Amino acid sequence: MSLHRITDHAGEWLRGAGPHSEIVISSRVRLARNFAGYPFVNRASATQQLEILDRCQQIITDGKLAGDMLWIMLHECPQIDCQLLVERHLISREHAAAGELPRAVAVGADETFSIMINEEDHLRIQVLRSGAQLDEAFDQVNRIDDTLDENIHYAFSKKFGYLTACPTNVGTGIRVSVMLHLPALRLTGEIEKVRHAARDMHLAVRGLFGEGSEAYGDLYQISNQTTLGRSEREILADFQHSVVPQIVAYEQQARAALVKQRPVQLDDKIWRAWALLTHARSVGNDEVLGLLSHLRMGVNLARIDKVDIRTINELFLLTQPAHLQKLHEKPLDGPSRREARATLIRQRIGVEPA
Repeated sequence: MSLHRITDHAGEWLRGAGPHSEIVISSRVRLARNFAGYPFVNRASATQQLEILDRCQQIITDGKLAGDMLWIMLHECPQIDCQLLVERHLISREHAAAGELPRAVAVGADETFSIMINEEDHLRIQVLRSGAQLDEAFDQVNRIDDTLDENIHYAFSKKFGYLTACPTNVGTGIRVSVMLHLPALRLTGEIEKVRHAARDMHLAVRGLFGEGSEAYGDLYQISNQTTLGRSEREILADFQHSVVPQIVAYEQQARAALVKQRPVQLDDKIWRAWALLTHARSVGNDEVLGLLSHLRMGVNLARIDKVDIRTINELFLLTQPAHLQKLHEKPLDGPSRREARATLIRQRIGVEPA
């Protein structure tokens, strides 16, 4: 499996299916794990990091997880490839920016899972699923963790649980998150409802690419902040029965209010987005995410039927800078990327031949 195989389509988590997929783009469950007997990554020597990397490669590529999988040595990759993996949410921005330090990622063929080696912790195991599928994501990540646990002696304390580089991950080491599309809450000026609800429930609200990123395209990531003293199932249940239903209800109410009280303004946003996306010859990165957000809401509200949700979801990804450059197989400067982005959109939504 090579990186070329994943540049012209989106992974399973962006297929636009699953419960509440009109609002819940994806569900993610991530586990932080460390080898016993080794310092955490930020304290480990390059030799120790390399030993961890070699051991992980042997366990992952030669063991039960082996198969149609992509193993990438990030410290040997061009930066554009690392950025591509960030855009696909397969590695973190921090993992991509670690320079020549020994680090890698294993990616499942359908991109439902990735295993980051030598990120903040020795292992970051994550599963991504389309829509509100937290149970399915948890079951899958648990199976991967159990398989790795057969061959790795994890750093674990009977008192504190799994030991991690960041204290907020100590305990279960689990981070549960959902990516939500909330355009109506922003348009009605009620997005603060989400922030207040998240704060009350001790959750983190981040943008499209996680910590420190903006909520471009009205896409928000909401995740738990602490794991100590709570079981994995308790954290998961909070998201399933409280967090996700509450925020989905807020967005549904805001969409209903727009349809009932501001239908002309709503349709204007949707059809302006369609007009620009089908006719523009140059589109900026931040601009395209906003336009796609309005178009996606329009499709979900049956205000427009000229494109399907999966295509829009994929365009959120394929119009990102690294994807455009990989598709064109050459570096592109800013103006060239804006032109290539506009052309790709017209081709993908069927108004211009590819």
